Amino acid sequence: MTRIVYLPLDERPCNLQYPQHLADMTDLALIAPDIKLLGDKKKPADISALHDWLRDTAAEAEYLIVSIDMLLYGGIVPSRLHQLSFEQCAERLDLLRSVKKRNPNIRIHAFNLIMRVPSMSTSEEEPDYYADYGSDIFKFGWLTDKAERGELTEEDRIELDAVTRHIPEDVLNDFVGRRAVNAEVNRHVIALTEEGIIDNLIIPLDDNSQYGFSPKEQRELIVRVQKANLFDRVMIYPGADEIGCILFARVFGEVKGYVPEIFVRYSSTIGPMMKPKYEDRSLQESIKSHITAAGGVMADNSVETDIVLMVNAPPAEQRLMAEQGPFENRSRTYFSEIHYREFSEAIKHYLRKGKLVGLGDVAICNGSDVVLMNLLGKLGLLDQLTAYAGWNTSGNTLGTVISHLIVISYYERLANDEAQAKARAVSRAYYYKRLIEDWGYMSIIRQETVREVLPELGASYYNLYHVRDELYRILTGKLNAFAAEKIGSVREGNVTVENVFLPWKRMFEVGFDVKIEG
Repeated sequence: MTRIVYLPLDERPCNLQYPQHLADMTDLALIAPDIKLLGDKKKPADISALHDWLRDTAAEAEYLIVSIDMLLYGGIVPSRLHQLSFEQCAERLDLLRSVKKRNPNIRIHAFNLIMRVPSMSTSEEEPDYYADYGSDIFKFGWLTDKAERGELTEEDRIELDAVTRHIPEDVLNDFVGRRAVNAEVNRHVIALTEEGIIDNLIIPLDDNSQYGFSPKEQRELIVRVQKANLFDRVMIYPGADEIGCILFARVFGEVKGYVPEIFVRYSSTIGPMMKPKYEDRSLQESIKSHITAAGGVMADNSVETDIVLMVNAPPAEQRLMAEQGPFENRSRTYFSEIHYREFSEAIKHYLRKGKLVGLGDVAICNGSDVVLMNLLGKLGLLDQLTAYAGWNTSGNTLGTVISHLIVISYYERLANDEAQAKARAVSRAYYYKRLIEDWGYMSIIRQETVREVLPELGASYYNLYHVRDELYRILTGKLNAFAAEKIGSVREGNVTVENVFLPWKRMFEVGFDVKIEG
């Protein structure tokens, strides 16, 4: 059995459990550390214990999928809070060199984020001072990048002067200094890739934008990759929490000698050219990156492949892209430049032809497009799709659904009956989990609970752990009610939810298990 050691970005289900669901479909062993070693949001992981675990476990493995943010800082949030020097980071990175020396045949697939710069003033996942100066720090990065490109207007200059005066010098120095260390780490991991220590590297842009610190760092890193002639081994594109799934799919393809062809079809004519919120490039370019990073290729048409990715694409971009809320409040282009009926008929058509159809639901941020999902439910198509995702950012969604499609398509088309049955059982549970979480929780239940339940419990979005037992009981009931109403008894049996929890003691994300009985 091929052994893959996996060091995740953090301890949340999207980073720890989703790749495990994919692995459970296969005959590959995904070996991750005990969750107790992985920290808790702002609390970093136990670096020393993790390094000991990784050093020992990787000695007998064929592959290593490693988050550099976890390896160095102890997780995604600690990567935004640490006080490490580059020299300390480089010393920790030497562990990869020792892993390769001890096990020369191991293939190392690594990823390290370009640190995000949120536009809102909140310290929930950032340094404490971000609550007061976050939006100004974002504007400072945006405007200084515009200035360096020679695109600053007179109005921009006035605003840049104002935000520069408003941000305390020690605050700006702390933020910029940490970014400088993280950027130097990215340069160093590119060097390790050139040296052959890292075999494949992804540098995802976490919640980035057209201008700012992140695009500037990205340009510098791409030049470095070009000079080293490493475009065949290094990719830089928007993403974060889905990369563990993407790299598992890639390793799976390497082990099986499987290069899936995926045809991509959109709900909106202009959708492929829209720049999704929190990203810096067109949707089509991001999809090309996700498919390539996962080891697939884009098919020219649907005739030559059994795999179809249906993308519910946004007909508006950046700040005009809709968030969860009333349908009537969406940008006007949602009423003219997206065609729900044609899109659903196309899904039905591909299913009739026996295609494996996955749905990437990225028209809305932070959850499913309930208009589309209700229509698919009415048409009886929900239990016929192969894969689905519609959570958080566009990149998170696309990486999740593409990796699922790649892994399960191998078993649906190329595996023996026993392996296919095992993979299909796990895949269906994972698929229904995505429906319940992305459509049920993120698009409906989360808002209802914040509005109607938390005030009655004396709790709020971020202050709820004191009522967690009662809240988990209520959420379990709501999730099961949603599953009964919207999914019902599917061909695999009755779908229910259990073991509900809130990983970061807030309402944003949820964890639970799905059980299918029938």
